[in-house]
Amino acid sequence: MTPHSPRPPFDPELAAVLPTLDGYAPVGMTADRLPHYRNLPFPSIEEQIGTRPVHCAHHTITGYDGAEIEISVLSRVDHETPGPGIYFLHGGGMVMGDRFAGAAPLIEWVLKYDAVAVTVEYRLAPEHPDPVPVEDCYAGLRWTVANANTLRLDPQRLVMFGGSGGGGLAAGTALLARDRGTPALLGLLLQCPMIDDRNETVSSHQYDGTGVWDRTSNLTAWTAVLGDRRGTTDVSPCAAPARATDLSGLPPTFIDVGAAEVFRDEDVAFASAIWAAGGNAELHVWGGAFHGFYDLAPESALAQACVAARESWLERLLGRPTP
Repeated sequence: MTPHSPRPPFDPELAAVLPTLDGYAPVGMTADRLPHYRNLPFPSIEEQIGTRPVHCAHHTITGYDGAEIEISVLSRVDHETPGPGIYFLHGGGMVMGDRFAGAAPLIEWVLKYDAVAVTVEYRLAPEHPDPVPVEDCYAGLRWTVANANTLRLDPQRLVMFGGSGGGGLAAGTALLARDRGTPALLGLLLQCPMIDDRNETVSSHQYDGTGVWDRTSNLTAWTAVLGDRRGTTDVSPCAAPARATDLSGLPPTFIDVGAAEVFRDEDVAFASAIWAAGGNAELHVWGGAFHGFYDLAPESALAQACVAARESWLERLLGRPTP
């Protein structure tokens, strides 16, 4: 792959949005630019909830290596009967964002399914490199199941959800849960997951200096997470799930990704590896879509189709919405 190799074009509707994302979308992000992206304003959870009847409770739990981390629980104000659970890992390349970034779907699912949504403040690299982020996520998952009765959550109907860096952490946490024998998951929902530190795929070379979350940003983030181990043989599949040689034993998994983004090829390969292991995976590759298009251009036709596919999968998994 050379710098002049062709790449799939952006969907015209999405391409028109890209200029408005200048300075906001992490393109060409080097380590010195990380503070800029960390300081970008995002809506608080209170702003995201607005006047809707959703309650948010905060807890301090024990994360990896005995450290204290924060976790928050969203539920309907009138929630009484144990409902399905959604365990959420936020995006941001494992180097930025907080537990409320991208939480809007959680609020919708709490209302739609009378679900209980749990989101964890895993610690970020480079201050907290691997294995801290994924182990914090696993600690939060264990806490969620251990406190299911108190939270009025059905542990047999627990779905783990993550996008981008959070999608990679969700896949890694699912591998930890499988290998350690607990807890069981009903489903795994991965949106454009970040799962391969090697950056050797065609798509990882096609999108540099363009789109959203390009090759340079990806290399910067993986270096923050893994340090000198990035790209070597000394990387656990739980840190970079694309390295897993056995994807058997995973719960039913939904994966989607843009055709015009760095993560395309690694995500397609991950779905194929689940099928090769006899697993259940649903894969959607959205032609012309850049990374995170469903959040960054929610009014676009592609974003609406993407969200509809995600919602269809979740409804088939969880059953009919709760009145």
